[in-house]
Amino acid sequence: MDAGMVFLSDTRTNAGVDQINTFRKMSVFEQPGERVLVLLSAGNLAITQAVVSLLYERQAKEGDSLLKAPDMFEAARHVGECVREVHRRDAESLQAFGIDFNASFLLGGQIKGESPRLFYIYAAGNFVEATADTPYFQIGESKYGKPILDRIFNWASPLEEAAKCALISMDSTLKSNLSVGLPLDLMCYRRDSFTGERRLRIAADNPYFKDLHEAWSERIKHAFAELPGLDWEQCSVK
Repeated sequence: MDAGMVFLSDTRTNAGVDQINTFRKMSVFEQPGERVLVLLSAGNLAITQAVVSLLYERQAKEGDSLLKAPDMFEAARHVGECVREVHRRDAESLQAFGIDFNASFLLGGQIKGESPRLFYIYAAGNFVEATADTPYFQIGESKYGKPILDRIFNWASPLEEAAKCALISMDSTLKSNLSVGLPLDLMCYRRDSFTGERRLRIAADNPYFKDLHEAWSERIKHAFAELPGLDWEQCSVK
């Protein structure tokens, strides 16, 4: 939004009901005072970990890296190139075992000299950018949490309101899909702050998230109860 950016990810990965694990899906690349970039991942864990590892490897070699990209567009292109490199290396082997090359990424942040920007990077390595008219992206399991974002969130939303909206959206997904689970990683980035210090891991015992979950559930029930009942005569086709 105009005020900054909110990033939220869960940590659950699964390969069936008996293989559920917890892995961080948020990576932060930061030079305080100069740039903050946040990468979120979804899809096949082996693929997304390979891409993130390649990004850190290139950074360690002090060559082409997210910390040297001149702007966010070039940073998104760099991530896309890493996705393509992993695809060239692993896609054929995965296909031999009937496994699709399934991975997607969100890259957002700000590099000094330009406004904050957000990109959706596909498995092919290409990407699209968010705009004021389309100010959010979701990857992974998105359908359950999308309605609240469409109804509440917009480009003019304050940063804290946007964070609350994202948490309610994720809570709706947690309620409806077992493939998404706690803990959550939340980061709020305020425009022109060039620091990633506002980061939080939200576990099941987090008091704010517990209160938010309970209040949202109760108020949905109250709102539903207050809606007018179905009037058959009024609704019938004349």
